[in-house]
Amino acid sequence: MYLGVDGGGTKTAFCVLDASGTVRGLTHGPSTSPATGEGGTDRAEDVLREGIAEVCAQAGVPAAELGHAFLGLPGHGESAALTGALNALAPRVLGHERCAVGNDMVCGWAGSLLLADGVNVISGTGSMAYGVLRGRQARTGGWGELFGDEGSAHWLAVRGLNLFTRMSDGRAPRGPLHGLLREHLALTDDLDLVDVVLLARWDRTAVASLSRVVTASAAAGDTACAALLTEAGQELAALVRAARPPLGAAADESVPVSWSGGVLGVPQVRDAFVAALGAGPAPFAPRPPRTSPVVGAALVAARLAGRPLDPAATDRLPPAAGPDAPAHA
Repeated sequence: MYLGVDGGGTKTAFCVLDASGTVRGLTHGPSTSPATGEGGTDRAEDVLREGIAEVCAQAGVPAAELGHAFLGLPGHGESAALTGALNALAPRVLGHERCAVGNDMVCGWAGSLLLADGVNVISGTGSMAYGVLRGRQARTGGWGELFGDEGSAHWLAVRGLNLFTRMSDGRAPRGPLHGLLREHLALTDDLDLVDVVLLARWDRTAVASLSRVVTASAAAGDTACAALLTEAGQELAALVRAARPPLGAAADESVPVSWSGGVLGVPQVRDAFVAALGAGPAPFAPRPPRTSPVVGAALVAARLAGRPLDPAATDRLPPAAGPDAPAHA
């Protein structure tokens, strides 16, 4: 049995997978991101302990008897101190050394492409791309919401909030977003937005949740919000294109591409993403994700154990659009 953990800015998913490709346990917990809430790695340790206990109980296997585990956690590799602290968490919560920790970007790639060469782009609360090609690895994006995370749910939400302020002032025509956001936040006056979101110090997950209002407004005919969704897809394609040079892809080489995260579950974002990839001179081969990131984490664990799943087992893996699929932005 192999444990996979996929951390994120909104939630953490836990999966126990057996060698036949059957998911024996699946559960979810709060975010383990150091950028979300308070408590840092102490909070992350509590989330991991509770989630691992629950998923192992479902699978009927003690954590001590797992063949191997892979924990994909936000922030890993981005700070020496944080990376060291996260590396120490895994053996502490599992009670053994048959485990490894990496960035959660690895989970999305592993699940979407089944550990095969190619690039996966993540667009959930934040955004980044990660790819592997002939043993070379590359990461683009993932710089955080203050000066990055283009095309993510947080990015969309902030631009939607800005658009609302311009609509309120008369600097932009009022579209459906104005009324839908007022209704969603129960605003009596437009300026109440400052109190409800800014002065209340909403965290990045709460802010990112407002991307759903942008998506709903676009569906209601708001052309400015529709343009934001298109721009999000183009920004995500730019992350993928930037990964080609460090991966060493030849100019005429068709690189497989897949995706994970809720924003690319929005058809208009995904269509813009695929169109932008196709508009460049370098070829890409977009394909839907094969399975979810948390199952991908378990696949990494099996490979680290020296017992990667065979083709018959990978054929049995659940599809990406299963119980672990993230909500749309």
